[in-house]
This record gives sequence, C-alpha cells and structure tokens, in this order.
Amino acid sequence: MSTRILEILISSLPKLLLYCVKVTIPLTVCIYAISLVLALILALVQVLNIRGLKQFVRFYVWLFRGTPLIVQMYIIFFGLPSLGITLSAFPSAVIAFSLNYAAYMSETIRASIESVPKGQVEAGYMIGLNYFQIMTRIVLPQAAKVAFPTLFGSLIGLTKDSSLAASITVVEMFKVAQQIASANFEPFALYCEVAFVYLMLNTILSALQSYLEKKMTWKTKN
Repeated sequence: MSTRILEILISSLPKLLLYCVKVTIPLTVCIYAISLVLALILALVQVLNIRGLKQFVRFYVWLFRGTPLIVQMYIIFFGLPSLGITLSAFPSAVIAFSLNYAAYMSETIRASIESVPKGQVEAGYMIGLNYFQIMTRIVLPQAAKVAFPTLFGSLIGLTKDSSLAASITVVEMFKVAQQIASANFEPFALYCEVAFVYLMLNTILSALQSYLEKKMTWKTKN
C-alpha cells in the first residue's frame, strides 16, 4: 500500500465514523423501531383473523416481499413527486425500509405466536385471564424468545442494507465513502475501508445477539 493511499484512509476514517454515528446508526435504529411496531400489528391482525384486514395484510406482505427494496425507495423518493407528494431523502428511506422490513418481520412474529401451544391459551382462560392478558402474559413472552434470533438478524441485515439509502442521496456512511473516493480517485481502498467499518459494526451486533440469547436461555432454565 502506498503512502498516499494510507494517508487517505487515515484521514477519511474519522469522517466515516462520524457519519456512522450521526446518520447510519440513527437511520437504522429509527427504521428498526418503526418496522418492529408495524410488524407486530400486522402479525396480530393475521393471528386474530380479522376479516378484511387479514386479506389486506396478506396482500401487503406479498407486495413488499415480492418487489425489490431499491425499487420501493425509488417509487417513494422519485415517483411520488409526480403525484404531488414530495419527501426529502431521509424520511423517504425510513418509509421505504420500514414498510419493507415490516413485511418480513411480521411473518417471523406471526409464526412465533402460532408456535405457542394452544393448550397454554386454554389454560389461561381456565384461570380467569382474558384474551389480552393471555397474549401479553403467556403468548407474546414465549413468542418473543422464538422470534428473537431472526428479528435480531434483521437488525444486522438492516445495518448493511442502510447503505442503499445512498442511492436516493441520503448522506450516510457509504455515501460519504463514495464522495471521498470520487475526490481522491481511490475507490477500491475507500470501499474496502467502509466495508471494514460495516463489518466491525455488525460484529459488535452479532456479539450482542449471542450475549442476549445466552441471557434469555439462562432465564428460561431458571
């Protein structure tokens, strides 16, 4: 590696880390929180078998799982202005990602809820609990343990996929790497550097996932 490239990498790293903390992480957390809430609502609509709404949810899941995320972002950011609806880049990315990830996560939550034995629901009724109490005290806590690995995996995937927001001009970490690369004509080195930052970020998240899974397992045994 030449001295020039090394100097570029060293000088660019603080800026990449700044935008990681300033934009990439907040973007990821915001999207994940919205997706999780929306996914829970979608899953409950299907589990409760609410007529009309269930069919709408199934259509929604089919639509957003069957079309590319980047196309969904382009429709929202570049397509909606032709209908008189103009959104800036950041909220456009949040909306597109949230709608997309909610579709996937809702299926995980639905399957996890349906994995809880029906006998436990019946037992809840036997001891005088209503449906809301059964769901919050019996079903959802158990479903959460089943869904946790997959849902946390979605967070790790979202951290990487957030780089796609650069395609609609969100100035996040990858977009900054593109700008530095175009200014210094060293795309290979800069893209490897930003890939390394993503790798380290997701390594931390993977370690956190393993730790939390062990804690949940320990609590279950005790």
